[in-house]
Amino acid sequence: MTLSKALVRTQSRMAQVALVVGGSLFIALAAQVSVPMIPVPMTLQTLAILLVGFAFGARLGAATLLAYLAEGAMGLPVFAQGMNGIAFFGPTAGFLVGFVGMAAIAGVAADRGVRGFVGTAAVALLASALLYVPGVLWAMSLAEMAGIDTAKWGADSFGSVWTYYMAPFLIGDAVKAVLAALIVTGGWAALKGRRA
Repeated sequence: MTLSKALVRTQSRMAQVALVVGGSLFIALAAQVSVPMIPVPMTLQTLAILLVGFAFGARLGAATLLAYLAEGAMGLPVFAQGMNGIAFFGPTAGFLVGFVGMAAIAGVAADRGVRGFVGTAAVALLASALLYVPGVLWAMSLAEMAGIDTAKWGADSFGSVWTYYMAPFLIGDAVKAVLAALIVTGGWAALKGRRA
């Protein structure tokens, strides 16, 4: 059982739609809390995505992220720094698509009953690490489309990716993973206390 099912016992279609809309709004608001960095801003967006995944489960969490991406594609300023669908053509596009997987990974853990702090934090760290796969692949593809021969990067290839797309965000990702675990386990503890 996920937190959303524990809190909202009747999972009717209307309740699920409300959760998806509310979750996508929550992520959009968190995306606006931003620390400017180049080339990708660091926001509370991934913290919100982890929380949605852990609270909603895999299916509803992924649906929430698909709705969030659709809102951006329709022109709503839901992405970091008030961006919309234009972001699908920039360096953040791989990360945007990877958000669906991030929520799904957290959701699978929630569906399987992961509730403890250590397990939740470990899953959050794994989901955060896997987000770099589509993010970095897209950034490198974009560089190649722009005429930059990434094959010539040689030994510097990983160094460039590390410097611009990974290193600046690792500490923030670790902190957000721990925060997500604290919030989720705190939510379960509060729910248990209320029922006692």
